Amino acid sequence: MTDLHKEVSELERRSATAARLFDIRRIIGGLFVVYGVIVTLAGISPSDADLKKAEGVHINLWTGLAMLALGLFFLVWMKLRPTEAPAAPEPEPGSDAG
Repeated sequence: MTDLHKEVSELERRSATAARLFDIRRIIGGLFVVYGVIVTLAGISPSDADLKKAEGVHINLWTGLAMLALGLFFLVWMKLRPTEAPAAPEPEPGSDAG
């Protein structure tokens, strides 16, 4: 019975790891950080034509910084409130569970 218990514990640990690995906040946060860095770098030194099109606003810089902030928010949120693996369903009272 101890081998079965060890196997079940190992599967529960793997399930929890998989749940954290595929957390949507990690994917969204990572993509926003990557794209935010790219857009921020593009907005650091805009051309005169780009500034004229945006009526003098450094739109790429501000958009990139906002994307970075949003991406970091998602990653910090994931770190502070990690997901837990779904709990196994409880057997119903009165049923034969083995």
